[in-house]
Amino acid sequence: MTIKILFPLFFVAVLTGNLKAQQVISLYKGAIPNSLPYCMKEIALNPVDGPCGGFKNISVPSLQIFLPLKEQANGSAVIICPGGGYGLECTEECIPVAEAFVKFGSAAFILKYRLPSDSIMADKTIGPLQDAQQAIRRVRQQAAEWHIDPTKVGIMGFSAGGHLAATTGTHFDTCLIPNDEKFSIRPDFMILICPVISMTNKLAHHGSRKNLLGENPASEMLTLYSNELHVCLQTPPTYLAQASDDKSVDIDNSIVFYEALRHYQIPAEIHLYQNGGHRFAFILPLEEWLQPLFVWMKKINN
Repeated sequence: MTIKILFPLFFVAVLTGNLKAQQVISLYKGAIPNSLPYCMKEIALNPVDGPCGGFKNISVPSLQIFLPLKEQANGSAVIICPGGGYGLECTEECIPVAEAFVKFGSAAFILKYRLPSDSIMADKTIGPLQDAQQAIRRVRQQAAEWHIDPTKVGIMGFSAGGHLAATTGTHFDTCLIPNDEKFSIRPDFMILICPVISMTNKLAHHGSRKNLLGENPASEMLTLYSNELHVCLQTPPTYLAQASDDKSVDIDNSIVFYEALRHYQIPAEIHLYQNGGHRFAFILPLEEWLQPLFVWMKKINN
């Protein structure tokens, strides 16, 4: 039996397969930083009528939690950032991915992050990144409770969610959330699937750029959010995957990021599929593209 979540400040437990539990919790225990008083009415998306099942107008961020049984857990955790061009979030299609991580022995967390909007944020350009940083902080804060090794907390993103994940992994030196306990907000690894990486005119996914940075962003903002320009010696190990026939996000996004990682000798692996388009991860059988990822995770987490 599945119980419908009525409001993200509450959670319910759902027993499914070998999942220990599925919960939805509020991302922040207190006030949401950078938040204006207006609470936008959230819109649920029907996968039959739209591009995916998920949400628009997200102003209250949350974490959907999938935990393996204690005896099956390998200690690793992955925070999953859904795609949607920073205009919506395709959360529903991330659920089978989260369940696959649980079978592998990893805890998985689907992050429903705030979508950029001047109506709900003082600075819409930092809202999603704040939520991703808070997700990492929250997982590390409750690592013992969830049987997670706090040194094995990674972040994963699809499309614009890949941009958010890459931003989290390249901008961790600037903490944008309250963090009195000084938890590290640097992910231990990144998994970027058909990711938006760059905001440059040549490579940007223009819908994502417009939604995050506005119609005519300043050049310094384009530089700030072009993540290939911010790779350094401390950038986390990274796994990239994309289809060569992706018509939505130029495959050079993955390639330039991989090249930047290689030049800094960051452990990285890239898988380029011949076919599958922008949604290859949801067209190909899960095991076909997840199996090499799990092999890579075992290598970096040993």
